[in-house]
Amino acid sequence: MKLTRALAGLAGLALMGVGASLLLDVREVTGVLLWLGGAVVLHDGLLAPLVLLVGVVLVRGRVRGGVRGPVRGALMVAGALTIVALPVLLRPGPRANSSVLPLDYWGNWLLAMVTVATVTALVMAGRWFRRGRRGAS
Repeated sequence: MKLTRALAGLAGLALMGVGASLLLDVREVTGVLLWLGGAVVLHDGLLAPLVLLVGVVLVRGRVRGGVRGPVRGALMVAGALTIVALPVLLRPGPRANSSVLPLDYWGNWLLAMVTVATVTALVMAGRWFRRGRRGAS
């Protein structure tokens, strides 16, 4: 375990070095710093409290019937999809070149969120159905 932690720490330091070297090539450092500051504010002011609130509700048992796992999984998948899609979702204005970001990213993101919600609902319904069948036997 100690070796794994040491290797993970070294890999993290190496990646931080790569990031720092890439930052040296940036011409507009203030824009990057502003973006990073906004990311911290968004994370600490909105995302972390929201995740904590959902966690409290799930742990307190207000959501019952074996759905805690599927709901947590759905939130993690939806969050990861949103984080990956966020740069293209927030891309401002029209583009001079129509081949740059040519897809309907908002529509596709919404479709992905509906798919996550539908699969989660199906998993929860399957658990409910199985539990009901076990109780009837």
